[in-house]
Amino acid sequence: MIKHDVKSLSLAKAGRKKIEWAERQMDVLRQIRVRFSREKPLAGVRMAACLHVTAETANLVRTLKAGGAQVALCASNPLSTQDEVAASLVKDFNIAVYAINNVDRQKYYRHINAVLDLKPNLTMDDGADLVSVIHGQRKNLVKNIFGGTEETTTGVIRLKALADQKKLLYPIVAVNDAQTKHFFDNRYGTGQSTLDGIIRATNWLLAGKTVVTAGYGWCGRGFALKAKGLGAKVIVTEVDPLKALEAVMDGFNVMPMLKAAPLGDIFCTLTGDTHVLRAEHFGRMKDGAVVCNSGHFDVEIDLVVLKKMSVSVKTVRPFVEAYRLKNGRAIHVLAGGRLINLAAAEGHPASVMDMSFANQSLAAEFVVKNRGQLENKVYDVTLENDHYIAKAKLKSLGVKIDRLTPEQVKYLSSWEIGT
Repeated sequence: MIKHDVKSLSLAKAGRKKIEWAERQMDVLRQIRVRFSREKPLAGVRMAACLHVTAETANLVRTLKAGGAQVALCASNPLSTQDEVAASLVKDFNIAVYAINNVDRQKYYRHINAVLDLKPNLTMDDGADLVSVIHGQRKNLVKNIFGGTEETTTGVIRLKALADQKKLLYPIVAVNDAQTKHFFDNRYGTGQSTLDGIIRATNWLLAGKTVVTAGYGWCGRGFALKAKGLGAKVIVTEVDPLKALEAVMDGFNVMPMLKAAPLGDIFCTLTGDTHVLRAEHFGRMKDGAVVCNSGHFDVEIDLVVLKKMSVSVKTVRPFVEAYRLKNGRAIHVLAGGRLINLAAAEGHPASVMDMSFANQSLAAEFVVKNRGQLENKVYDVTLENDHYIAKAKLKSLGVKIDRLTPEQVKYLSSWEIGT
């Protein structure tokens, strides 16, 4: 059997059921897999993938393998792995997987290095951990690599920082920035799955609660919209004046976090930045307030300072820890400050990941087709791929749209036609 490190292969039967259930909602990716099986555009390519090991990701990896790639997969977050899915990928699909839910930091990086031992030609990241390890510790691998892809906002930020400093060692396609990714995955996927994680962890009714949304990017927009839809009173905090203005125009109360701190029942960070919730905020929160994070890394809530402010930390239910402050109030932290939607729930619904992973597949094909011709910079997904995915998704949903008439095409491309 192929090399692997998963919790138990005995879980494979349950994992395969989850994979097949997710596949039913992933029509676009399945369409790409059929073509990949026929054309083999990734033949001979060694791929290292660092992604959330979920049923949806399993269908992406199956597509890459169908295209001819040799794939090794590890987790992009210590708490996001679905152990049964990891087992099924190994046992049923003969794919090298190094992922176990709730591993410590040391083993997490051992798994990253295990997939890099494949000496990949192409990397596929969700958060840029593969790129970071390659650039920091394993630069010898770069000679084999002709490109990579990146799934999430946080990763793209890290990669653009590398590129701006002229330190990026190979080209990367920013899958996150595709319109058929961030408009849907980040907004609708994060919005629904984050609330799913909060509700599973707390079993709270959101109607009537005050929910504080930190950040009004596409993830924050989606979360605020869904929380409002469930009857919550939503406050938005922002540092960007344009996004703050948009939140105001969308009907939300906008204020600094220091003012929101005593008002909120639930706080959720979705910024991609560090220490969004800090000591001055914890000290003002009401007794029993819930704090959680839906940004990629567990840095948005300053848990180190929160622990210093506390006289005790106690697990009160799965994924919920009560930090008892010296002032007698308790603050409940969900999922250890890690991605609440993947730690306490199952991540984004398959239907929206269908578009994200269709983008990943086509981006990998793009990099392979253009090997040796790309500069060491961050590339956008082509508009052609975006339109292909959008059309395919609409077709799978049974939705038809209009086409421009020849007269309309001429009008839109003309400067002569006036009022």
